[in-house]
Amino acid sequence: MFELSPAIPLFAGAVLAGVARGPARALVMLIAPMLGAYGISQFEPGITSQFEWLGNTLTPIRVDGLAVLFGYLFHLAAFIGVVYALHLKDPLQDVAALAYAGSAVGAVFAGDLITLFVYWELLAATSALLVFARRTGDSLRTGMRYLVIQVGSGVLLLAGAIIYAAHGNGLDFGHIGLAAPGGWLIFLAFGIKAAFPLLHGWLTDAYPAATATGTVFLSAFTTKVAIYALARGFAGTEALIYIGALMTCFPIFYAVIENDLRRVLAYSLINQLGFMVVGIGIGTELALNGAVAHAFNDVIFKGLLMMSMGAVLHVTGEIRGSELGGLYKKMPKTAILCMVGAASISAFPLFSGFVSKSMVVSAAIREGHTFVWLALLFASAGVFHHAGIKIPFFAFFAHDSRFVATAHEPPRNMLVAMALAALLCIGIGSFPGTLYSLLPYDTGYTPYDVSHVLAQLQLLAFSALAFTWLKLAHIYPPELRSVNLDIEWLYRRVAPNAIRLTLAKLAPIDRTLRDRSVMLLDRTLRSAARHYGAYGVFARAWPTGNMAIWVAALLGLSLLIYYV
Repeated sequence: MFELSPAIPLFAGAVLAGVARGPARALVMLIAPMLGAYGISQFEPGITSQFEWLGNTLTPIRVDGLAVLFGYLFHLAAFIGVVYALHLKDPLQDVAALAYAGSAVGAVFAGDLITLFVYWELLAATSALLVFARRTGDSLRTGMRYLVIQVGSGVLLLAGAIIYAAHGNGLDFGHIGLAAPGGWLIFLAFGIKAAFPLLHGWLTDAYPAATATGTVFLSAFTTKVAIYALARGFAGTEALIYIGALMTCFPIFYAVIENDLRRVLAYSLINQLGFMVVGIGIGTELALNGAVAHAFNDVIFKGLLMMSMGAVLHVTGEIRGSELGGLYKKMPKTAILCMVGAASISAFPLFSGFVSKSMVVSAAIREGHTFVWLALLFASAGVFHHAGIKIPFFAFFAHDSRFVATAHEPPRNMLVAMALAALLCIGIGSFPGTLYSLLPYDTGYTPYDVSHVLAQLQLLAFSALAFTWLKLAHIYPPELRSVNLDIEWLYRRVAPNAIRLTLAKLAPIDRTLRDRSVMLLDRTLRSAARHYGAYGVFARAWPTGNMAIWVAALLGLSLLIYYV
């Protein structure tokens, strides 16, 4: 049987948004995600759409609880992002945003590795457009670096899928594991998009370089598709526990010293992804529920924080913490909404982060991963430190900046989008039952017991105390007018310098080879001219009799060779 993919309305909306103008374009962009979400609501679990291709069975649509959850999430994120971007009059961003969302939805409903690969590469191409759309020299270079890495992830996925299928496993996208043929290649492909340590440079490089609205879409889709893929293909892989624990911790140190506040949020995104990766690695029902629920919540509260910083960038044209401050006087609504996002990402009780992050932390200690549990506690305190406090403090408080005099609230549609996200953060945090009902397993988990609440409040209190003491003692790293590089230093500094040095060393050899090649070519042309030129041997007229003698001789020689 064949079912219409829920990604179709988003792709159709992208096409129509490219030709429609004015209110018609806004209407198309708002309706597209609603139609897609309605299509998902009509699916029954177990529905598949299959066809044969080159002797293999492809499943472009496979419906189960995990796909439905992420499908709803991506349509919700697309709708909020569209509302946030309604003030734009840029067809490139509108088309790219809807096509990007459609690619994410298509990926989570893909039932085979080839279909997943197609959407995987569409994710790369459409998301890169949101970086290019800023239309600066830096965004062009950043977008090219981003595109190369993302396409490389797709190449690894395709290679792994071919090896996997060649060993008789078929192309079905289910649990794969590292022991499977091609498993490591597929794992690395997913790891690039999930921003594993040493593979994360594209995220902190590209996301802050995108447009104010583009970053909101970027924060929602690519990494969450990777989390979905890991949950589908590598649940229970022990290596993910330690990879995720490292992901939760190392970004904290970079985020504390970072000046670009959107880049701080990019590091914070890696930190939150680490919690999800740990949950997938543990692989129990509680851990997987926590990973999936936290992915759902992260799209909303990280989107809210990205939207608030996008509003600041839209109003002031500046996003560096060293240049901002005091904006709460002119942007009080944005400041309040930003603090809701900060409370959510910090896992304050009654906010969304608390009801999902606590599941992963509880699963870690239940399964005896004591050191991982301690790392998660450290990471929880760290995220409150840099995302929960630093972002609103340096953007809206700290000191009065030069922008206070001219600042104002962003366009109404931006405020509406942020308000929707804030309501979801509070609603999910206060009434988590609806989210829990969508999760893959029914574990009976209760987030609001005394131990969970008290432990989290103590953690947040000590983190706030540490930030206050560091500021008063003038120990907290100042916001410097600088650019911090981590792993991308290898391909933004080391690799270009190495190439230039190599070319400089090879220049004399290159010149020598060029000179000798020219000399050899000149000799060849002179020799050819002697034989084939106007006065060459082969340009002379040959008598017919001589030619007949040569033909007879050759025929005779041929007969002799044949009979001998």
